Amino acid sequence: MGDSGENETKGKIIICKAAVVWGPGQPFSIEEVQVHPPQKMEVRMKILYTSICHTDLSAWKGENEAQQMYPRILGHEAAGIVESVGEGVTDMKEGDHVVPIFNGECGDCAYCKSEKSNLCEKFRVNPMKAVMVNDGKTRFSTLDGQQPIYHFLNTSTFAEYTVVDSACAVKIDAEAPLRKMSLLSCGVSTGIGAAWNTANVQAGSSVAIFGLGAVGLAVAEGARLRGASRIIGIDINPDKFIKGKTVGITHFINPNDLQKEEYKAVHEIIREMTEGGVDYSFECSGNLEVLRVAFLSTHDGWGLTVILGIHPSPRMLPLHPMELFDGRRIVGSVFGDFKGKTQLPHLALECMHGFVNLDGFITNELSFTDINEAFQLLANGKALRCLLHL
Repeated sequence: MGDSGENETKGKIIICKAAVVWGPGQPFSIEEVQVHPPQKMEVRMKILYTSICHTDLSAWKGENEAQQMYPRILGHEAAGIVESVGEGVTDMKEGDHVVPIFNGECGDCAYCKSEKSNLCEKFRVNPMKAVMVNDGKTRFSTLDGQQPIYHFLNTSTFAEYTVVDSACAVKIDAEAPLRKMSLLSCGVSTGIGAAWNTANVQAGSSVAIFGLGAVGLAVAEGARLRGASRIIGIDINPDKFIKGKTVGITHFINPNDLQKEEYKAVHEIIREMTEGGVDYSFECSGNLEVLRVAFLSTHDGWGLTVILGIHPSPRMLPLHPMELFDGRRIVGSVFGDFKGKTQLPHLALECMHGFVNLDGFITNELSFTDINEAFQLLANGKALRCLLHL
């Protein structure tokens, strides 16, 4: 955009830097790409900040072969400014502050109109999707324009500019600090929403959280804000316990430490601590064995387990159907059951006013060109959220 206020890039191909991955586990290549203009009901946004989630790490490693597609621009947590909008977009305009969301909301389909779901018929989370809905093509291509570069999770935020469906872009308050707002694209919203919307944690209740990454710690923050009296964090990385105290975790269990004394299963310890089990457990690790322990850690009669971890297929739930007859329940949660475009702006306001502490989740900040270093920090358990500045 020019200094005169006129948008000099509108309707034109933008050449900008992006982190392109050419194959599973290969280092990100910072290179110039073409970003094509938005088509009908699409938005092109300038990314100012993007952060890295474990889902990006899993996709980069290519852990699910069915979801592999290269070359690709990953990334799905970000904040930025609308550069231009396509035909039919009326809820956003050039210059608006926005965050992209991987789980879109068109507002018109039966799913969006239902109060029982936050999915969308066309724009729900879909790791298999690598092109735009309009024409089945990409908006990214190599610098020479000869090779398409595929999209990821409706967002592709590891680029200076990206194009998303308007259903996957949320306008937030112009005063919102964009540096922190990127966390609302996935991790923090997912965790807080799981506590508030999915589980509806009640004051005075007990909670166990398995896996203390950004999502697990966001669950703790949400449970604390709801007045949970006991929040138990379970993780094999003792460094997570220090951070956990700041978001309200009251007790910690490191399963590796249990080998040093008379061994007792984690779920047995939790049930002893809570006189029968916690009211709510949250599985944030993507490990089926951990999921079973989380389920068994809840109180029979009313315990609820919420699945937040991303699990590889095709393994099935480690439960016998009759175990559900004891009153324990288990449910999955996508994006914390938030309807993105409808409810995220309010959450952004609460974060602006200090009700939710986003700063505590940002443990590292690097230049966008240091993205390979940032991924290594996450893979080594040295970062919750590494914020990349573009």
